[in-house]
Amino acid sequence: MRESIFMNDKYLIKKCAVFLVFASFMVAIIAPFTFQKPDVLVKQSDAKIGTSTKVTVKKPEKPLHNVVLPNFASIRDVKEKKRQFFNFIRPAIIQENKLITQERTSVLELLEQLSLGEPLSSEEEQLLAHLTKKYRINKRFTPMQKVNELISRIDIIPSSLVLVQAANESAWGTSRFARIGLNFFGIWCYKKGCGMVPNGRNIGAKHEVAAFKSVDAAVKHYLKNINTNNAYGVFRAIRGQLREQGQPLTPQILATGLLSYSERGTDYILELTEMIRHNQAYLTVGLSD
Repeated sequence: MRESIFMNDKYLIKKCAVFLVFASFMVAIIAPFTFQKPDVLVKQSDAKIGTSTKVTVKKPEKPLHNVVLPNFASIRDVKEKKRQFFNFIRPAIIQENKLITQERTSVLELLEQLSLGEPLSSEEEQLLAHLTKKYRINKRFTPMQKVNELISRIDIIPSSLVLVQAANESAWGTSRFARIGLNFFGIWCYKKGCGMVPNGRNIGAKHEVAAFKSVDAAVKHYLKNINTNNAYGVFRAIRGQLREQGQPLTPQILATGLLSYSERGTDYILELTEMIRHNQAYLTVGLSD
């Protein structure tokens, strides 16, 4: 058996040697033609017509915001880059989750009142109408139906899940859309001039990548999108089940409801869960949902 393998190796070595000899012969033949300077003819042509070659330098794209954004691309230490990126985004996530928690508390109070058969006051009716519009609830629903739907939609998203999505979608804050438009989540918009036109946008496509004036605005839009868009109904259903069972809102479990967020599907979900697992030391620092 060993002798057979050795004979095969000798045969392969011989073949490689023959190939190298042939390749060297071909190089010797074509070398005089391939190593000529290709720009001689161009220079002669330019000299005749008296023109000079102009190099177009693309101007840097100006930010669409006034936020002082850290230069994440210049941070070479990976651990330091992660720390700075998460610390930059985290405060906005915590603040928005607090506001959502306050709204949820108000809706739970409405639910308790309606469950007892008590009528809503004019102020409570106004609040219900406001939240119904904000969270895109069907106006034809009964008050109880509206409240139940609001409870499904008005809830927090764990900071760790939001943070890894921001890191994933923005290449750790280095993408053009993050730098120019504070769009850390790859959010699209469809009104002309609403954001930045993607360089590789298909002909006929009209979408743009949304631009925001502040990190708070970007995070607020992201959370509202997850809590209202029909594409993330599965996410909200999983979150609702965890609430009903008294279970924590585990980021890895909730991530499975974001299958529609990326065309990469399950690969995207697996990547998010891996990022959560590998970055626990950075995700839990100062965490307070």
